[in-house]
Amino acid sequence: MTLPDWDNLQVKLGIQRMLALRSERIARGERAIGWKLAFGAPSSLALFGLSAPLLGFLAEATTFSPGSTVSCAGWGRPVAEPEIAVHIGRDVEPGSRRVAEAITGIGAAIELADVHPPSEDIEEILAGNIFHRAVILGAADPAHAGGAWDGMRARVAQDGIEVANTGDLEALTGDIIEIVGHAATLLAAAGERLRAGEVVITGSIVPPLAIRPGQEVVFELTPLPAISVRV
Repeated sequence: MTLPDWDNLQVKLGIQRMLALRSERIARGERAIGWKLAFGAPSSLALFGLSAPLLGFLAEATTFSPGSTVSCAGWGRPVAEPEIAVHIGRDVEPGSRRVAEAITGIGAAIELADVHPPSEDIEEILAGNIFHRAVILGAADPAHAGGAWDGMRARVAQDGIEVANTGDLEALTGDIIEIVGHAATLLAAAGERLRAGEVVITGSIVPPLAIRPGQEVVFELTPLPAISVRV
C-alpha cells in the first residue's frame, strides 16, 4: 500500500501533533491501547479530499467496559458511534499484505465523541484526536480471527428504540482489513507502528447518533453479546 494522503501537509502536520499529544499523555502515566479511524465514509472522504480515513489514538483512561455510564453533560455536540473493534495479535509491518493474519479477534465498540466546534480544518481535527472522548469496548471474539465477519449484523437501539439494523458493515468505513493496513502504513510514515496487543476501532458503521444526557445506546453486533453505554 502506498502512503495515502501523507503528502497532504494538513494530514502530515495533524498526525504529528496527534502523536505529540499521545506522547504527552503517556509521559503523564497514561497507557495507550490502540488507534481509531474516522471520516472514512465516502461523503467525508469527498469533503476533505482524502483517499482513506483519518487516524487518532485510544488511551486506557478513556476506555470503559460495557454497561458503563459516561457523562456527556457539558459537551457541545455529543454523538455515539457503533464500530467494529479489530484486535491485533502481532506487529503489522507497513505495506503488509498479511494484515488479516495479524487479527486475533474482533468485537463491538461504541465511541463517544464531541463534534464541537465542527471544523473542516484537517490539521486541527487530527491535533484534537478527532473529537474523541471515550470508547466502550466489548470482548474480542477469537472465532472471528482474521477479520471473518461474513454473516454478522449490526443492530443499534437508543432508549430501547431500534435506530439501525444493517448487514452492510463496511458501507461507511471501507474494507476493514484494507483500512487497518492503511493505519499501519500511516503510522510507519510518522515513525510509529501498529503493534501486537493493540486495538483499532474502524469507524462508525452507521451515521453518528446524536445523544443527550440520560440516554442509553445499545449496540449488538450479532452473534457477539450486545454492549451498551448510558450517557
